[in-house]
Amino acid sequence: MDNRDKNSINLEYPIVVHGVELKSLTMRRPKVRDQLAVETAGVESERELTLFANLCDQTPETIKDLDLKDYAALQKLFTGFLS
Repeated sequence: MDNRDKNSINLEYPIVVHGVELKSLTMRRPKVRDQLAVETAGVESERELTLFANLCDQTPETIKDLDLKDYAALQKLFTGFLS
């Protein structure tokens, strides 16, 4: 993977995961297999959350702990991969 395959965001509201402060997240470019893996997850919001967790190599619980402003930044980053 080269630099075009991953992008990072700095969290405006860092969270603590397993006793370690998480100040940024790196998301890799999505692949078809990522989309297929979450298609059977519950409602649309759960699918997106699970997809973002997979792309950021985090757990869904970690993504759920993000501030909404930081989550919106992840959504924007994901959309940027598709444009």
